[in-house]
Amino acid sequence: MNEDVRNIVLGVIATACSGGFGWFTRTYVWRRALRRKQAFFGLPTGSDCLFVVNRQMGGTDSSLHRNDAFALLEISALIKDCGANVQIVTHDGARQGFGERAEFCVGGPSSNARTTAHLASMLPGVQIVVSSESVPDRGAITVGGETYRWNKGLVEYVLLARLTTGRGSRPVFLLCGQTAISNQAAARYLARYHRKLAGTYGDDSFCILLKVINSDAYGPDVTELVADVTVPARTPAAAAV
Repeated sequence: MNEDVRNIVLGVIATACSGGFGWFTRTYVWRRALRRKQAFFGLPTGSDCLFVVNRQMGGTDSSLHRNDAFALLEISALIKDCGANVQIVTHDGARQGFGERAEFCVGGPSSNARTTAHLASMLPGVQIVVSSESVPDRGAITVGGETYRWNKGLVEYVLLARLTTGRGSRPVFLLCGQTAISNQAAARYLARYHRKLAGTYGDDSFCILLKVINSDAYGPDVTELVADVTVPARTPAAAAV
């Protein structure tokens, strides 16, 4: 074998080794990211999860606001990426306990009875004005001594929470907004920033308050983090006074 042939062979071997190492590295990084994503959402490959849909405020029990449907699509993409299966149920048809399966619960207490149960049991420090009438404080969220009122189309608030009862239990993700578009904004925020949230909170429960700005012009795209309200939200209101 002359020197030119030897150099060609060595070049081919080096290229193959480099390509193989690059493929292995990319695969390792992708799998590690996937495992972290699955752990955060409680969605190992082949597992089942529950998506609890609300009803449209002022509508019938079977009606779903289109923005809540869009929230479902946002979250369904996350579930598919994790290789899990989703079962969609109405808010008054969910009969499973807490932590048996991962759960995504969308809508405030005025349109989702299961949200009401989750707030009472896991976030007792949160108070939300529920009224069928167009009262000034309708939908207002009070937590940590602050009240957050919505101005339709201009300022809307939504609680985004990851709730667990301990190690081994699957998380419940609660998207509790004052409007359907704020529910969608929370779903989009979760899809966009789940890596950052996982890095900050790990497997722990958390509750953050988000503000949707000028949804009439920007839809659910302009969303700001207002505060981490985990501690006051998990503290019973009477004990927090």
